[in-house]
Amino acid sequence: MSRIGRLPIKLPENVTVNIGGDGVEITGKNGNLKLKLHPAVKAELKDNVLSVILLDDEAGNIHGLTRSLLFNMVKGVTEGWSKNLELSGTGFKAILNGSELQLSLGFSHPVNIKAPEGIKFEVKENKITISGPDKMLVGEIAAKIRSLKPADPYKLKGFKYEGEVIIKKAGKAAKAGA
Repeated sequence: MSRIGRLPIKLPENVTVNIGGDGVEITGKNGNLKLKLHPAVKAELKDNVLSVILLDDEAGNIHGLTRSLLFNMVKGVTEGWSKNLELSGTGFKAILNGSELQLSLGFSHPVNIKAPEGIKFEVKENKITISGPDKMLVGEIAAKIRSLKPADPYKLKGFKYEGEVIIKKAGKAAKAGA
């Protein structure tokens, strides 16, 4: 039995949970998220506490995973999730056009990224904040943006996560004596 799976999830006052059939729907001020449950687990709601019950002892790893996913959903609909990206480099810039992010990354054309439903972009001085209630979707969008131009270890140009340390490499050494 999973140690994480046994932990109960205390629900805030403004969160509602609907358990039906093979899924759980969690609604809060930031939106509505759904999760289809694995057949080896079931969700139970008692006294404003959500718990995950393991039905099959062979699937202990699913127990902890399901509890973590439900906890992330509860946190997402109350507080939300965000990832911050920093863009550095001469001529590189990010501009917000409505809900669309326009990036100039040194290519022959600008790169446009539309925000999926529930995701918001904010741009301040080439720092991009991606926020929304779904942790997996926020992380996926941030990873897709970063993959367009990852930070170069030689010139430190491109995208990096806030707080990420990129160690600068020296490059080629000059020939000694001609």
